[in-house]
Amino acid sequence: MTNPPNPELPTIDWGRTAYEAAWQRQTELVERRNAGECGDTLVFTEHEPVYTLGVRKDSIDHLIWDATELQQRGITVTQSNRGGDITYHGPGQIVGYPIVNLTPRKDLHAYLRLIEQVLINAVGTFGLAADRRTGKTGIWLGTRKVAAIGVAVKKWTTYHGFALNVNPDLKPFGGIVPCGITDGTVTSMQLELGHALDLTEVKQVLAKEFWRLLPEFFAGQ
Repeated sequence: MTNPPNPELPTIDWGRTAYEAAWQRQTELVERRNAGECGDTLVFTEHEPVYTLGVRKDSIDHLIWDATELQQRGITVTQSNRGGDITYHGPGQIVGYPIVNLTPRKDLHAYLRLIEQVLINAVGTFGLAADRRTGKTGIWLGTRKVAAIGVAVKKWTTYHGFALNVNPDLKPFGGIVPCGITDGTVTSMQLELGHALDLTEVKQVLAKEFWRLLPEFFAGQ
């Protein structure tokens, strides 16, 4: 039996992590959540430079740089079990991993809309009018993608999550077709606003919006 969602349960910051190590830690949290040993949790991290492949079979086809280029740039490639296509994670990008049991409302599409709204509200706090884009995942400023989303569930507990480009080096996105985008580009909050942002402040806003909106999700709003 699982614990009911509780917005007072923790937000954890793991700091800088390797992708596969963070994935393992997520898996452990999911097992604990499903066993009723902890409540819903929001995890933040920044990853070492990595391209992650989603469950789409053609993800690897969207990798442009060869092995020599990847080695020179210090970027690894990892297969993931999250939804979506290939994407990049690296320093200056906030990755959020909500570990949330959806048993009270088994609606993954509505959950994805929740994550989108959290991101829209958060970047809006800093003056960016982001929105959804029909037929596309993530959060957009016109045709410029500022946040990617890819989730998975196990026994109706979510893991993986979102990646918000705050102050990252955007050059590595040139080594892939990010998320299979052929009619848009990738941007960052720093590029759009013209200055770097405090990552701690952005995380605080993200956490506030997540815990504020989660009860509304479970209420079916």
